[in-house]
Amino acid sequence: MTHPWAPGGDLTGWRARAELFAYLRSFFAARGVLEVDTPVLGRVGVTDPALDAPTAEGGALQSSPEYFMKRLLAAGSGPIYQLARAFRSGEVGHRHNPEFVLLEWYRPDWDDEALRQEMDALLGPLLPGFPARRQTFGALLKDVFGLVWDRTGPEDWAKVLQAHWAQRGQEGDPVALAAGDELSLLEWLYGEACETLEAPTFITDFPPALASLATLRPGGATAARFELVVGGVELANGFQELCCPVTQRARFEADRARRAGLGKRDVPLDEPFLAALEAGLPPCAGVALGVDRVLMLMTGARSLDEVMPFSWHRR
Repeated sequence: MTHPWAPGGDLTGWRARAELFAYLRSFFAARGVLEVDTPVLGRVGVTDPALDAPTAEGGALQSSPEYFMKRLLAAGSGPIYQLARAFRSGEVGHRHNPEFVLLEWYRPDWDDEALRQEMDALLGPLLPGFPARRQTFGALLKDVFGLVWDRTGPEDWAKVLQAHWAQRGQEGDPVALAAGDELSLLEWLYGEACETLEAPTFITDFPPALASLATLRPGGATAARFELVVGGVELANGFQELCCPVTQRARFEADRARRAGLGKRDVPLDEPFLAALEAGLPPCAGVALGVDRVLMLMTGARSLDEVMPFSWHRR
C-alpha cells in the first residue's frame, strides 16, 4: 500500500541520486571547474517563447541559472558549474516536472565541439553509447522526413508535419494549431524527428531563427547551438555563446514579439544580464543538462516520479 504522504522511489533510488550528484561534483572538481550558487528567484524570467517561468512575489522562479552564471563569467569567474533548481510552468508528465535539477556549466575560450567532447567524458561512465553521434539539424530532418529545411518554407513544413501525424493516426491542422507562428512548425518537426533517435546523438547547427543565445557560424547560415538526445529524450541544450549585447537585445525583442503573437504574457528584458554582456562576456561555450532525466535513463525508470523523491504528483 502506498501512503499519500510517501515520497517516490526507495532507499536504493535515493542513494543512486546522491551518488550521481557526488559523481558530477567530483568530475568538475578534478578538472578545476568552480562550483557556484545563484538565486532561484530573479526579478524577471526569460523571453524564450517556448518557456514560461512561474511567477512569484517580487519576480520569477528561474528556468535556468544561465543569466546569473554569465554575469559571474563577465566578472572573471573562469570556468564554472552549478547543480541548480530550475522551474517551468505547465510542464507535468512522465518526462516533465515543474521543478527539476539542471547541471549547467561554462567553459571560457572553448568552442561548442570541445564542450561536447567533455560531455562525452562526463556521460560515458553513466550511459551506454558514448561518445555520442554528431548529426546536424538539417541532416536529421532530411533523414527522417526527406525535408531540406532551408530550401523550403512554412507551407512545406506544414504538409510534411500533417502527413507524419496522419501516419500515426493523429488528427490536426498544423497551420491552425501554430496560430500564425511559422517557427512552431519547424520546432514541431524537429521534436518529432528527435523521437526517432535511440543512440546518443548531438544535434548541431540549428537554423539561425532558433539560435536562442548561441552565436552564428561564420557566414550566418547556421547557429552554434546543439542538443543532446538519448533514446528520444532531450537531455541537454548548449551553445557557443553569443557575446554581443546588441544582437542579444534584438533577439530578446524578437522573442517578445513572438510571445505577443502567441498570446503569451510579456516578459521584460533582463537588463543586468545585458549590462554584463556590455561589460564583456568572455568567449565561451555552455550547456544545461537535465540531471533527473539522466538518472531516469540510468535506472531504466519509466517516469521522473520514480527518480524524484517529491515529484509534482506527491506534493
